[in-house]
Amino acid sequence: MSAPVHPADARLAGVLDQARDLQPRTVALRRRIHRHPEQGLRLPTTQAAVLGELADLPLSTHTGESTTSVVGVLEGAKPGRTVLLRADMDALPLTEDTGLEFASATPGTMHACGHDTHVAMLASAARLLSARREDLAGKVVFMFQPGEEGHHGAKFMLDEGLLDIAGARPDRALAIHITSTLASGMFQSRPGPIMASSDILNVTVTGRGGHASAPHDALDPVPAAAAMVGALQTMITRRISVFDPAVVTIAHIKAGTTSNIIPEVAHLQGTIRALSESTRVLVHEEARRVCEHVAAAHGCTAEVEVILGYGVTVNDEVVGPGVVDLAAAVLGPAHAAPMQDPLMGAEDWSYVLQEVPGAMAFLGACPPGTPVHEAAANHSNRVIFDEAAMAHGVAMYAGFALDALR
Repeated sequence: MSAPVHPADARLAGVLDQARDLQPRTVALRRRIHRHPEQGLRLPTTQAAVLGELADLPLSTHTGESTTSVVGVLEGAKPGRTVLLRADMDALPLTEDTGLEFASATPGTMHACGHDTHVAMLASAARLLSARREDLAGKVVFMFQPGEEGHHGAKFMLDEGLLDIAGARPDRALAIHITSTLASGMFQSRPGPIMASSDILNVTVTGRGGHASAPHDALDPVPAAAAMVGALQTMITRRISVFDPAVVTIAHIKAGTTSNIIPEVAHLQGTIRALSESTRVLVHEEARRVCEHVAAAHGCTAEVEVILGYGVTVNDEVVGPGVVDLAAAVLGPAHAAPMQDPLMGAEDWSYVLQEVPGAMAFLGACPPGTPVHEAAANHSNRVIFDEAAMAHGVAMYAGFALDALR
């Protein structure tokens, strides 16, 4: 790991000004991508925009086979370590309702999580660092990733050799995620768990159907399913430590066809989230036990399926707080703060952090004039990000590489 950043480091002092000089270009790319969002692992229009933006830079570029990923590699003037910087590229299945002049032109698809800003920030960071190759002792890998929103895009890229593409495995890694519910330009991170695991819980409760007038002649799966919802919450409070928390949310219940028929089957679906792998496994086991035994108490059976999603996103104990110190040096102390608590959302950046010491960090972009607590959140069809904050993201991507490869 590198030595602590000192605010007087001359190489870092000008990074924010250089990022601001690139702001018109950053904004233009962001708006172009925002206007034409794409979902999932196949993002040909977005990939073409990224390749076009990188075309005049001294990078070796690589495109994926299993996804429309883009990887750029910049070689510094001297040999040294390797740094990995990531931006996710995919949008969400939402119809935009922001009224922006560059709002989505694709019905049912919207960049509601700010991935368009991530792409634009990383592309401008590549331009900034390309102009400063003489200051780099090592290589920078720019990872433009499809399929973060539930499609495991990072894993596809890892399976295709992402970590070996530069000829040496990265020594450090950084992903920045924008958020509308943090003051614009504020940069936060923390050591240890910063985002939760997220798995899908599917439960099928099977009884015996019958007439609503004679429930004693049937085995009604509906009360059994309803009892499971409460029992799962009790399980969380009685089996899981409050110091290593988990969240179980049943968000979808389905049973029956009409008012006077007791159905044979009821379905529950929800998510399981945890901040450690040990608690994650324990909740899986306990959820299965609770559902099966509650069903049995009602004379029914339960088939419980847990579909694994993303693991816990765990920041390195040195890099996590180190990027906050770096932000204080690059952006100024007023724009850097330790993140007190993890988020219970999930990220496939977790796959990379299982292999490389690194960090996830959050960049605030609350719209001007909007109180933070009133801002539409990420994943809202009304979310708006303050584009001025993107200069801070560009500066932090570039500053992270300059600091690591000095």
